[in-house]
Amino acid sequence: MPESWRTAVTIASVVVFFLASVADAYRVVGPAGAAVLVAVAGGGGLVAESVGVATGWPFGEYAYTGTLGPEVLGVPVVVPMAWVMMAWPALVVARTLAGNAVAVTAVGAVALTTWDVFLDPQMVAAGHWRWFDPEPGLPLIPGIPLTNYLGWLLVSAVVLGTLHALLRRPDRPSAPAATLYLWVYFSSVMAHAVFFGLPGSAVTGGVLMGVVAIPFAVSLVRGRRRAHS
Repeated sequence: MPESWRTAVTIASVVVFFLASVADAYRVVGPAGAAVLVAVAGGGGLVAESVGVATGWPFGEYAYTGTLGPEVLGVPVVVPMAWVMMAWPALVVARTLAGNAVAVTAVGAVALTTWDVFLDPQMVAAGHWRWFDPEPGLPLIPGIPLTNYLGWLLVSAVVLGTLHALLRRPDRPSAPAATLYLWVYFSSVMAHAVFFGLPGSAVTGGVLMGVVAIPFAVSLVRGRRRAHS
């Protein structure tokens, strides 16, 4: 597939999943809750990325290459949309696996950050952004510094902690959000291993995101069995 087509598919996928997450949040926590999701995850992601591009903090020094469409504050619009797209399912995952606010924040931060173990290698390989000081990095994933993931953990913790504090907690996990998170996990492992030529991130991302995704999937199966017993 030509790179221009792949970029178009990437942007379209983010837009569709962004709309799906916002629509699901609207269904579960109402219009005000959906607005909070967009403001906290989208606004927080935009601010963090804009500061990151300008100063190198908290992710490390990097730059977008102008291939991802219109930009706001030096950040492609699709980037804060991606934060929203995955922040909602990460919150659902965290609330399913954890009880108190501290645990929900920690699990949610890991759930969101480990997705970037797939995202960043894919975007760097496609030439959408580049790192100026890319080492040291994670095993099997050269070219992306550890500071990136530490920055993601920090920003994700702020975003997820705020969302958990502001959005009511439903009685059961949202099926669409659960499906989105697990789809992103399993499809990312497959795509990196088979289509993108990135076996390293397929393995490392599969292990790290799997730390959250696999227990979450098991929890859903057990919950469904209990509901039918």
